[in-house]
Amino acid sequence: MSISLSAEEQARILVHDTEGWPLAPIIDWLYSADAKIPDAQLFLEQFSKRLIDVGAPVNRFRYSFWTIHPQLAAISYIWEKNRPGIEMFEVPHGIRETSSFIGSPAQAVDNSGKPARYHLEKLDLSKEHPVLAEVAAMGATDYLGIPLTAVNGEFQSAFVSTDRPGGFTDCDIAKLIRLADFLQPKLDVLSAYRSAVELLNTYVGQRTGQRILNGQIKRGDGETIKAALWFSDLRDFTELSENLPADELLALLNSYFEFVFNAVDAHGGEVLRFIGDAMLIVFTEEAAGSLEMACEAALSAAEEAFANLAKLNERRFGEGKPEIRFGVGLHKGTVIYGNVGAPSRLDFTVMGPAVNRTARLESLTKELACPMLFSREFAQYTGRSVTSHGYHHLKGVAAPQEVFSLV
Repeated sequence: MSISLSAEEQARILVHDTEGWPLAPIIDWLYSADAKIPDAQLFLEQFSKRLIDVGAPVNRFRYSFWTIHPQLAAISYIWEKNRPGIEMFEVPHGIRETSSFIGSPAQAVDNSGKPARYHLEKLDLSKEHPVLAEVAAMGATDYLGIPLTAVNGEFQSAFVSTDRPGGFTDCDIAKLIRLADFLQPKLDVLSAYRSAVELLNTYVGQRTGQRILNGQIKRGDGETIKAALWFSDLRDFTELSENLPADELLALLNSYFEFVFNAVDAHGGEVLRFIGDAMLIVFTEEAAGSLEMACEAALSAAEEAFANLAKLNERRFGEGKPEIRFGVGLHKGTVIYGNVGAPSRLDFTVMGPAVNRTARLESLTKELACPMLFSREFAQYTGRSVTSHGYHHLKGVAAPQEVFSLV
């Protein structure tokens, strides 16, 4: 439903600002040092509190923005007058094709780019989108949707409701729409920052992403860390890539990466790199609490990954699909965790002899027909019962190395 208030009437109300609650204190706060809050939830909680403090007849506020994320289409923050804090909801991809969105006030604002008012006391809610009945059931008498134009031109949205009998006045509506103009730049920055964090976590990992955001971005920036190291590699990948259609090959790779990642993430590890069909993973002493705990976490993650693989392969066998097999090499040591590459194309990675030995241990799993092998140094830090497979030459390592597996 369109807003009946003309631009001239809105301007008159705003210039004089003598009716109803004052707008100026909130605008002053938005541009004060107190509003420099980097967390969107905390910022919106403070903003909503100030609405109440000046007497704005608002009982609920919702801000939603579309995001760039492999699993999420949008993120919504909801404040309610009688509930502490701000709730955050993650909206999955495909929402625009569902009945929750189609025909909703959110779609109306998104499509038109204009404010939309729903005076709930005057509507036959049985003929409206179900979300309006839900809002009315929470005590709302009026519901106002306001588009917020992001810097990329895309419409975000804010929805404000009141529980005051009679709903919003024209003055309320004019002030809320005007307030959105001042609010949008702040929300733009906060939503862009959150999207940047999510993208960095997705593409380079949480540890690396945090360092990039903290300014560790120059070529040569780095540090020495102690960690348990994991290198895994998919078996028969050349044969699979020759014989499987592209979509099936990608589905197989994603299944493999997913069950390994889930096991590693559950035990505090971080995938540093996907290298074709291989994975380089670290369990840092810092994150685990000790190097012994990091080694135990890596070993537990490997056990979980192989257990998950067995279940997955049962399903794949029933579907007539090739089984997934992979090998894991585990080692521990001190490595350089740093920023390397060309001046305009950089990458964070770990380097050092310990990384090379981890990769060589994984290669040896093929020769010894043992899916998981680890070094003496790693075995000494696990406290597990292990079996020695004797001494073996590892490429690039001068002396033969004793290798182990679990009993």
